[in-house]
Amino acid sequence: MQISNRTFLVTGGASGLGGATAVALLERGAHVVVADRAGSAPEGAVFVTTDVTDADAVAHAVEVAGQQPGPLSGVINCAGIAVAQKVLGKTGPHDLGAFLKVLEVNLAGTFNVIRLASDALKDAEAGADGERGVIINTASAAAFDGQIGQAAYAASKGGIVAMTLPIARELARYGIRVATIAPGLFLTPMMGELPEAARESLGQQVPFPPRLGDPSEYAALAVHIIENQMINGEVIRLDGALRMAAR
Repeated sequence: MQISNRTFLVTGGASGLGGATAVALLERGAHVVVADRAGSAPEGAVFVTTDVTDADAVAHAVEVAGQQPGPLSGVINCAGIAVAQKVLGKTGPHDLGAFLKVLEVNLAGTFNVIRLASDALKDAEAGADGERGVIINTASAAAFDGQIGQAAYAASKGGIVAMTLPIARELARYGIRVATIAPGLFLTPMMGELPEAARESLGQQVPFPPRLGDPSEYAALAVHIIENQMINGEVIRLDGALRMAAR
């Protein structure tokens, strides 16, 4: 798929992985709609205040994307939250509300965007090759080797991994591809809150390159997925060969 003059909706696009992806798409001549709870869009993009768990809010963001000059051709799901709690912590069992909240935002929120965006994408004019759109989700290395205290986060990201293939198979009839990126340790705003020494220590755990990933590297892969039609139904680890230890 060619990116220029097409419209892409990026959730969580006000910062971090989503922000870098929005910038990369703009640089390639795309029209970009950023859907996020707070913040602002990169220059040249349109910002829509959106809670991905709210069906009406997501429907509005999809509608705004459909009103842009270029046809709505893709969605990149980057919105998400994390919580660190042990199942049996010092203060008692894991808070059930916190567990459900992470599932609601990361897993149900991603699915909410997929279901509403795909409904719009299916009506787009197909290219000569039959392609109408592409959906890219964000999982995590934690989906495969989650650490102690990551039960909620790992479960939510594991769910995204698990639903990638069945959704790709279902939407293939409409010419819509679905793929997922599973990043390792990346320098996002969440990671940026840690002391520099802690960030460097985490980066050294990556076999090569021994550093935290840069959001632009996530964006580069997202761009490649959009442009490479054979990537479909796949989950791609982007982690420098990192396999996280138990803690």
